[in-house]
This record gives sequence, C-alpha cells and structure tokens, in this order.
Amino acid sequence: MGPMFKLSLRQMAGRRRLSVILLLAALPVGLAVILRIFASGEEEFAENFIGTIVDAMIIALIMPIAIMTLATSAFGNELEDRTLNVLVLKPVSRFSIVLPKLLASIIVVAPLMAVAGIAVMIIGLKESDGQAIIATGTALTVGVITYAAMFTWAGLLSSRALGFAVVYVFLWEGLLSSFLSGIRYLSVRGYTLSILHGLDEEIFASIGDRVIEFQAALVGAALVTVLFTYLTVRRLRTMDVQ
Repeated sequence: MGPMFKLSLRQMAGRRRLSVILLLAALPVGLAVILRIFASGEEEFAENFIGTIVDAMIIALIMPIAIMTLATSAFGNELEDRTLNVLVLKPVSRFSIVLPKLLASIIVVAPLMAVAGIAVMIIGLKESDGQAIIATGTALTVGVITYAAMFTWAGLLSSRALGFAVVYVFLWEGLLSSFLSGIRYLSVRGYTLSILHGLDEEIFASIGDRVIEFQAALVGAALVTVLFTYLTVRRLRTMDVQ
C-alpha cells in the first residue's frame, strides 16, 4: 500500500493541480482582507465574513470544487493507460488499492482548506479565538474527507464524474438544501456547517437556523464516508477493467 500511496500522492500533487487548489484556497483569504479593509463597522463585517466567506464561498463552493478535481480523477491515470487491470489482478485487497487514492486526495486538499478557513477566521475575529479556529479546521477537514469518498466512487463509476459532481454540488448541496431543510441531513455542506456551529455556537450563531443537530452531522458524515468507500471498493471489484 505504501508504494501505491506515494504514487497517488505524486499524481495528486502535480504542479498544475496544486497551483489551481492553492489559488482556490487563496481567494477567500484575499476577500476577507478586502472586506476587513472596507467594512464600515465590526457588526457588518462579522455578518459578511461568516455568511459570505465561510459558508457561501469556502464551504459551499471552494471546498467541493477543490476536492472534486482530485477525487474524481483519482483512478484517471490507471484508467487511461489501462494499468488498472494489472492492479486488480495482484493478490491484494481492493481496499488497499482504494485507500491510498482516497488518502492522497484528502492529504493534498484538507490542509489547504483548513489553513484557508483558519486564516479567514483570524482575519475576521477581533481577538484570537482558539475554539473558533479549531471548529473551522475540524469542520472543513470532515467536509473534505466526506466529499473525497463520494467523488472517488463517482470517478470509478463514470468518465463524466466531474460534470456530475458539479451538478450535484450546485443543485443538491447549494440550491435544494437551502430551501428544503430535510435535505441537510443528506448534505455534506449541511454536515460541515453543523459541525462548525456545534463546536462553537457563539461565534457561528448566525448560521444556527441552517444547521442540523451536531451529533446527527457527525454520524451522517461518518456513514456517508464509510458507505461510499465501500461502494468504491465494490465497484473496483465488479467493474470490467479489460
């Protein structure tokens, strides 16, 4: 599993991909600085940076786009050069093939998203708040892990997985979950926001009307991650890779 992980990490951390993700991570930080400079008051800034930057920009847009670009193509090289059949014919478990791919995309994206979110919080808070910073890093990491499991499976399911992932994020996670509260129990964005609020209800009080129960979010994120990891292993076991 070690060599597979190192190879996957090199593929995921290619210069072009890493540059795109770094740019995505820098965008909310830059916007936070601009809002801080031009905000007319502290109350106005607090409302803007949590609602606009943390939720609408990082959680709803940048995080899923960053992880989908890597996870949907986790097996891309092996499918293109037809070496996946060599991998599955080796006497190793399918899980030991899937896990390195999954971990590689998480390790590339999760730290960058967490750092971007923490930087935004430091800029946004008048005083350093360790609890809010921990909540932000934890919630974003959980979100990345959950999305990674879903999109890795999608990449094995279809060559058009990236397009489907974009539709899913904007339609299900963005539009429908905003209007239908029940969908938040089946939404990675809902899980992320709920963990954020659950770990620091005071700082993130403004999103309190858009979250589900903290325990439900933790269980939901864990179940979705396990389910789609299992589905990826099962897909690898049953698909025709000749």
